[in-house]
Amino acid sequence: MRHGYPSDDELRANFEEVLGHVLEGRGVHTATGLDDDTEDALWAIAEAYPNAAPELIAVARRALEGQLDGSNAERWREQMDNWFDEREDRKAAREQGSTEQG
Repeated sequence: MRHGYPSDDELRANFEEVLGHVLEGRGVHTATGLDDDTEDALWAIAEAYPNAAPELIAVARRALEGQLDGSNAERWREQMDNWFDEREDRKAAREQGSTEQG
């Protein structure tokens, strides 16, 4: 059983292993430590089998680099913050509407 997060070297090794699998027409297995962006890019390669374009592989490698440098997580946090802000705005607008009617 793994304890803690995988190191960057472990993530790179996991990525290369999974990349090899999807290039052979196999799927992405679980518990790799890879984030959603990276797994989604690998699934795109698997779904394109046997005609995975080099661009798909480049996208997957960029996704891995985004995981390693934290930019994928930062983008996800920004999206979640925006989602919550929009939700609060909608709630405030509903409350404002019910106050005006009452």
